[in-house]
Amino acid sequence: MRTLFCALALCGLAATSQAAEFTLSSPDMRDGQPLTQVQVYDGFGCHGENRSPALAWHNPPAGTQSFAVTAYDPDAPSGSGWWHWTVFNIPATVHELPAGIGPDGKGLPTGAIQGRTDFGTSGFGGACPPEGDAPHRYQFTVWALKTATLPLDAQASGAMVGFMLRANSIGQARLTPVFGR
Repeated sequence: MRTLFCALALCGLAATSQAAEFTLSSPDMRDGQPLTQVQVYDGFGCHGENRSPALAWHNPPAGTQSFAVTAYDPDAPSGSGWWHWTVFNIPATVHELPAGIGPDGKGLPTGAIQGRTDFGTSGFGGACPPEGDAPHRYQFTVWALKTATLPLDAQASGAMVGFMLRANSIGQARLTPVFGR
């Protein structure tokens, strides 16, 4: 009986260790590498294309009912970081976003909503650290959520979206490129 129990326990550990990791990838940026001018803001003294990157995620946790995507700069000299993008209520059947999603939401899956960035608008707001700062980290995170929708609209601030994401998250995958000027 003890041998059977040990064998079953080892099978359970093997199955757990073989579970695929929740990951995020992008053809437009790499973890730890500098962003290109394509993902740089066009304003505030920055001159870029302000284009959101293509993102794809794989192996979400069991029980995922929806996804959200955020882009956040924890190094911004604001005392609270800087929200560059929030997208939430992405259906659980969707596992990617195309590049270049517009401020009007063109390119988003049905039902998905973009919240307000710290630039004061909805849609993607690219990197734009202060001149002379050390390169900032830009955390692009996909959140697997235990709820199908968040009770928020396009006027939701990054802080409010972040609060709701942390309350409903069952998993996260992240890429963190950098950018300085």
